[in-house]
Amino acid sequence: MKSFKIILIASLLLFQFGKAQEKADLVLNKALAQARTEHKNVLLVFHASWCGWCKLMEKNMNLPETKPIFDKNFVTAYIDVQERGEKKKLENPGGQELMNSYKGENAGLPFWLIIGPKGDVLTNSFDDRSENLGSPATPAEVATFLAKLEKNSKMNKDELRVIEKVFVKKEK
Repeated sequence: MKSFKIILIASLLLFQFGKAQEKADLVLNKALAQARTEHKNVLLVFHASWCGWCKLMEKNMNLPETKPIFDKNFVTAYIDVQERGEKKKLENPGGQELMNSYKGENAGLPFWLIIGPKGDVLTNSFDDRSENLGSPATPAEVATFLAKLEKNSKMNKDELRVIEKVFVKKEK
């Protein structure tokens, strides 16, 4: 009986660790359903574990001063793409295809979109020169990011200033 329990526990652990990530379309559909319920837009972020700019964006969005602002205004969903080697298992199946469908195949990471609750793309992380803002860090990049946030949320000027203060990291 004892060996049966050990085998059962080991099997459950292996199943849990070997479990595949959720499919990208399921991640998006869950976020859209939540957005409809909460009357918000979705902030969909494509990222990878190796991407330093992705980590910086997530850190900036999850700081105590910024997280409540993003949570109040968006349902945020993350889709893992472009992983390498043994981290490939972290990818959401269909994630790269979904990113490509939003014209992000050559954008770099992070690549993000603001999507309305009905699934309509309101904006993306491309600036007016068609360059990916990724994790905005310069004053110009952050200004473009803030304009996109302001247009597609109910953020007020004080909230936008908090985000600006956190995101601006370099002068050029």
